[in-house]
Amino acid sequence: MALMRCDFFSEALELSTSMTVILPQETSTQIGMSGAARAGGAPVLYLLHGLSDDDTIWLRRTSIERYVSTLGLAVVMPAVHRSFYADEAHGNRYWTFLSEELPSLVDHFFKVSTRRQDTFVAGLSMGGYGAVKWALRQPERFAAAASLSGALDVANPGMRQGRPELMDRVFGEDVRGTDNDLLWLLEQAAKSGRQLPALHVSCGTEDHLLAHNHAFVDTARRLDVPVTVEYEPGEHEWGLWDRKIQDVLRWLPLS
Repeated sequence: MALMRCDFFSEALELSTSMTVILPQETSTQIGMSGAARAGGAPVLYLLHGLSDDDTIWLRRTSIERYVSTLGLAVVMPAVHRSFYADEAHGNRYWTFLSEELPSLVDHFFKVSTRRQDTFVAGLSMGGYGAVKWALRQPERFAAAASLSGALDVANPGMRQGRPELMDRVFGEDVRGTDNDLLWLLEQAAKSGRQLPALHVSCGTEDHLLAHNHAFVDTARRLDVPVTVEYEPGEHEWGLWDRKIQDVLRWLPLS
C-alpha cells in the first residue's frame, strides 16, 4: 500500500485542508503483508471521521491500511472538523466540499475509478451520519454506504439539548424536514423510486446513539428500504469500530 497525507487548497472552504489517502499497491515480498492492485482505476472508499477527530484517526485507531491491503481498494479520509458534513448555517460549506469538490480533486490527483459500482462511503458517529446523508442525497454516486454507531437522527431533540451551540452553528434553528434530516431523506427516496445504494447500519447495544440507529432502521423498514443491520454488545468506542469496519469491508460489493 501507499500511504499519504495530502495537503491542498479547497475553493469551497476558501482555506487549506487535508485528506489522508491509502492507495493500493501490488506487493509480494513485504514481510507480514501482501498487497493487491487492479487494472485501471481502483475502487474507492470514502471513510469519514467522527465529531472529535480528523482525517488521521482511522489510521491511528484501527488497522485499516492492513485490512484493505489485499482488496485493491483506495481509501480517502477527508478532514471536516465539527461540521456534520453540512453547509453550516453559521460557518463553512463542508457539504459542498465533501459532495462536489472532494470527488473531483480525488479523481484529478489519484488513479481511482469514478464508476458507481466502484464507489463506497462509510463513517463512524458523525461520519456515519455524513456517509448516509451523502448516499441518500447522491444515490447515483455510490454502490454502498455504511454507518458505524452513526448519529442518524440529528432532528432528535436530545441532540440540541446536549450541544445547543454546535447544533445552532451547524444546522440553524431546525433540522426536521430538511436535507440534513436522514429520516426525511429516506421518505423522499422512497417516494421518488430512485435506486439507493446498499445500506449497512451497525451499533453497539450500550451506545448512547442506539436510539438514533433504531429510528433510522425502523423508518427504512416501514418504507421497505433494504438495510443490513448489525447490533452487538458494545459502547461508543474504537474496539467496536475496529471490528465493525472489517465486517463492512467484507460486506462491500467489490467486483
